[in-house]
Amino acid sequence: MSSYTVRKALASDAQALARLNAVAMGYEYPAEKTAAQLEALLGSGRDLILVAEMDGRVVGYLHLQDYDLLYSDHLKNIMGVAVDPACRRQGIGRALLEAGEAWARSTGAAGVRLVSGESRKEAHAFYRSLGYEGSKMQLNLKKMF
Repeated sequence: MSSYTVRKALASDAQALARLNAVAMGYEYPAEKTAAQLEALLGSGRDLILVAEMDGRVVGYLHLQDYDLLYSDHLKNIMGVAVDPACRRQGIGRALLEAGEAWARSTGAAGVRLVSGESRKEAHAFYRSLGYEGSKMQLNLKKMF
């Protein structure tokens, strides 16, 4: 098993993040647009993006964002978590989530939430093993412009 480090994302990680979005989550989004989004998110003050690096290569990431509602205490929302399929089951996802949870606690958040696709049963078991609980199934709707 190789060792890895978790660090804050840099603008120069954009190409690697675009690749992870495609291979780990099935989201094909152009690297140029990923770079622009990453730059904006890094400067937002309400997002944290962490990456896991192994042998000089980004093999995972976690994106958290403020989540504030009129009916809940302040939370952090996991917007994305991905680990290269070739690097799974080495503790990378756990390390990213633990680092994100530590940041959430340090900022006064009451907890962390995430939404996971209904078909991702293996991911659901992983999240539950880390103490995440679900109480309902939801339909995710969007209207694109």
